[in-house]
Amino acid sequence: MASLSGHLRLDRRSLALHRAIAAKLRADPSLLNIARDNLDRWSQQQGRSQPYWDAWRRFLDGPFEDLLRLLEEDGEQMTDMRQASPFAGVLTPRERWAIYDGFSVDRP
Repeated sequence: MASLSGHLRLDRRSLALHRAIAAKLRADPSLLNIARDNLDRWSQQQGRSQPYWDAWRRFLDGPFEDLLRLLEEDGEQMTDMRQASPFAGVLTPRERWAIYDGFSVDRP
């Protein structure tokens, strides 16, 4: 992945992370509670990302299969949405770092 530069590399890494999150959610849908809790906590601060968090809340309240499809989608809207993702804590540090290592700029 070293050939990818800057934002493209970060966007691809974020997509890979969210595809791993979708896989974990398929195996254990109760992990959605982590995202809901994050949104509740973050929304108390009314930050700049509030419109994204509101959209994520609508996705979480919609059909489960639609949410999974959106997490794995490689389009401009979801690329933007992943920048304010509520799924922090769904992947373990080991799972997250395994994906990060695959996108390291130091990799041959």
